[in-house]
Amino acid sequence: MSVEVEKVSKLYGSQRALDKVSFNINAGQVVGLLGPNGAGKSTMMKIISCYIPESEGSVKVCGYSTVTQSLDVRRNVGYLPEHNPLYPDMYVREYLRFVGGIYMNAGEAAKRTEEMIEITGLTPESKKKIGALSKGYRQRVGLAQAMIHNPAVLILDEPTSGLDPNQLAEIRNLIRNIGKEKTVILSTHIMQEVEAICNRVIIINKGKIVADDDTGMLRHKVKPSHEILVEFDKQIDSAVLKALPHVTSVKHSGGNKWMVSCSGDDDIRKDIFNLAVSKNITVLSMQKEESRLEDIFQQLTQS
Repeated sequence: MSVEVEKVSKLYGSQRALDKVSFNINAGQVVGLLGPNGAGKSTMMKIISCYIPESEGSVKVCGYSTVTQSLDVRRNVGYLPEHNPLYPDMYVREYLRFVGGIYMNAGEAAKRTEEMIEITGLTPESKKKIGALSKGYRQRVGLAQAMIHNPAVLILDEPTSGLDPNQLAEIRNLIRNIGKEKTVILSTHIMQEVEAICNRVIIINKGKIVADDDTGMLRHKVKPSHEILVEFDKQIDSAVLKALPHVTSVKHSGGNKWMVSCSGDDDIRKDIFNLAVSKNITVLSMQKEESRLEDIFQQLTQS
C-alpha cells in the first residue's frame, strides 16, 4: 500500500479543515483528488508530504509514518505545488543537479538529471535558463525536480494550470506514463483532465469524503441514468416520447431535437427508432449522452 490515510482530521483553531478522512491508494494508481475551493484538498496533500502534521488520525506513505518517520516519507514523495517554485536564473541542467544534490551525491545527481531530462522531454530546452522557457516546459522542469529522487508517490497540484491545448496533451501523456509505475495523486479543477488521466476519483467536500470510486462506477452510482439526444425530420408530440418504457423526462432542445432521459442502463434507442417509423418520421441523428463527471461533481459538492 503506497498511501494509507486513517481517520485524519485537521483543525485550524476551531475550524475543521479535514474531518475523519480515510482512504488507501495502491501503487500504480492515478487518483484524482477533487473538491471545491476550501474543501481540504491542499491540506490533505500537505499532510501526506509532511509539510504540516495532522491533528488526529494517522498517515503512512510506503509504510512510514508522516509523524515519526517524516524523513523516510520525504524520500518516497515527490511534490509539485500549484505555483511551481523554480529559480528562473538557473539553467535547466544546473537546477536539476542542484535539487538532486539534496538527495544524493554529485555523481548520482548528474546521472539522474540526464535521465529526467530524457523522461520529461526537456532535451531540446536543456541548455536554456528556466526563465526563458515556455509555461509547458517549466511544468516539465517541475515534474523533473519532483521525480529526481525516484519517489514512489508523486503529488501534483494543478499541474496543467495555464497551459495551451498542445501543452496540455503533452503533460497529460507524461503524467499517464508516470502513473504506470508510480502512485500519482492529482488535484485539479479540470474535469476533462481527470477523465483523461485518472482511473480513480476521490471527492472531498467540507472536509469529508463524499465519493471514492473509479470514474465509470462513480457515474453509475451517483447518477444511475443516461440521456439520448435525438433529432427528427419533422415535429413529434413530446407526450409520445414520454410514453416510452423507462423514459423519466423529455426536454425540447430546439428545432426538432429532443433530450430524452432514461432510468438505469436501459437503452431505448431502438424503441425511439421504432416509434419514429410507426409515425412515418425520419430519425436524422441519435446520440447517447453519458453523465459527465462535472455534473456528478456539482451534484456532490453543492449541498
